[in-house]
Amino acid sequence: MKDTSPFAPFRHRAFLSYWLVGLAANFGWLIQNVGASWSMTQMHGSPEMVALVQTSVALPLMLFSLPAGAIADTFGRRRTVIVSQGILCAISALLALASFLGMLSPWGLLAFTFLVGCAKALNNPAWQTMVSELVPKSDLPSAVALNSIGFNLARSVGPAIGGILVAAVGAFSAFMVNAAANLFVLVSASHWKSPEEEDRLPPEGIGSAIMAGLRYVGLSPIHLTVFARGFLFNVAGIAVMALMPLVARDQLQGGPLTYGLLLGGFGVGAILGALGAARLRAMVTLEMNVRICTLAYAGGTALLGSSTFFPLSILAVMITGAAWPVLLSSLNTTIQLSSPRWVLSRCLAIYQSCNFGGFALGGWVWGMTAGQVGTGEALGISAIALVVFAAVGLVLPLRQLDTSSLDPHSRWKKPETSIDMVPKSGPIITSIEYRIAEEDTEEFLALMAERRRGRIRDGARRWTLSRDLVDPELWHERFKTPTWIETQRHHARRTVAGAEIAERLKALHRGPDAGRVHYELVRPAAPQRPHSPVVAQTPE
Repeated sequence: MKDTSPFAPFRHRAFLSYWLVGLAANFGWLIQNVGASWSMTQMHGSPEMVALVQTSVALPLMLFSLPAGAIADTFGRRRTVIVSQGILCAISALLALASFLGMLSPWGLLAFTFLVGCAKALNNPAWQTMVSELVPKSDLPSAVALNSIGFNLARSVGPAIGGILVAAVGAFSAFMVNAAANLFVLVSASHWKSPEEEDRLPPEGIGSAIMAGLRYVGLSPIHLTVFARGFLFNVAGIAVMALMPLVARDQLQGGPLTYGLLLGGFGVGAILGALGAARLRAMVTLEMNVRICTLAYAGGTALLGSSTFFPLSILAVMITGAAWPVLLSSLNTTIQLSSPRWVLSRCLAIYQSCNFGGFALGGWVWGMTAGQVGTGEALGISAIALVVFAAVGLVLPLRQLDTSSLDPHSRWKKPETSIDMVPKSGPIITSIEYRIAEEDTEEFLALMAERRRGRIRDGARRWTLSRDLVDPELWHERFKTPTWIETQRHHARRTVAGAEIAERLKALHRGPDAGRVHYELVRPAAPQRPHSPVVAQTPE
């Protein structure tokens, strides 16, 4: 029987260590945010300058997540975490020193927080996808939910600790706490073991790695559906967090304490929701899970918008807080389970960029709406939008995943070439012959449509399928890769699903040489020493 306990991942010592240091990092991060906001307030910054503190941190997370994901996939997640944590530690320590010496100006503080945001952007994709290296796939959904619990636990208590620390010692102490937390993560991560990588090919260039990530998700309906659903939910759902200060001031006639209690209620709800996420996943499908959470969030949003009674408002934010992490962790897990290892961090980075884009757009939309029609009415409209977006699942449903289909297949064996090949040799044309009976043509073409998408997604260019005019049973699949090393990368990315398609094509082939493969080095028509095609007798 499958273990539905939300704490099942803690059985793995590596994950437990990862979770504890992540909790420390979350506390440091939130405490530093309190110190930065209070420092800007003490420097008599305008409201716009105070608001820019959060913008200066969030902007790099939206802009640089994809390059960070490419770096993590190319150079390794553990190495990326170590480098980013070292940078975070150094920046936080310099910020603490400048604050202690009284050398900070408003724009200097914004520059430091922007650098912190850049380092955080570098860290996030690698850190979040490292969890897939620490637990088996069966425990991955619970592990992602536990990460959400850790963040919300820190969010429930961290700002209060930061406020007490800043009031008692000074803002520089908040920056020092964050530096110490990052140092703790750095030391711990340096002792973690990296998984053995079968792919020993040289690292991919960052530019080509980014393009490969965009190409992969652009040809993956699963990813595009998750991005769209996550973006729409965040556009509508961010209204609760964006308008919560106005709820505390205008609807509940309260002050900072009321706002803090509402935030705490949201955090408590998030912890309770994450604890129940495993049981909900075991009871319903992924699509039904997302719909239930969206509708529950809509109900909490509507209740918050109509309430002027503090206990009822606390109940409302607890409902929204409970639905929020369950839905987002479900989408996060779907991305991680539907992405092959070679592009995992990039896929999650693009998902995060969509999320932050939804937050940014939604915050602006609901702020403008509240200014025009009122806070309660804006929350009511947000609730209606959430119900509409739940119905989007009828058109763009999230489907259950066969996670084993994305496991890497056996390593590709390079052909013995008669030409001296170096990594940059190219372009390379790969062609595969098929002999297909007339009655199997329809099934063959359906399989080749799947293969085309997989080929292009894995890096092939100018894919074509042609039929011989004289011998109509003879078909040729051809595609180009820019260099010999890219040809090797293309074949190294083949998954179990790709191998299954190859086996089905092999079964349709009539003749002794099943799927004979040719590798050809393209040369211009200028007079040169002739080269012959490189022919591999092994089947694709």
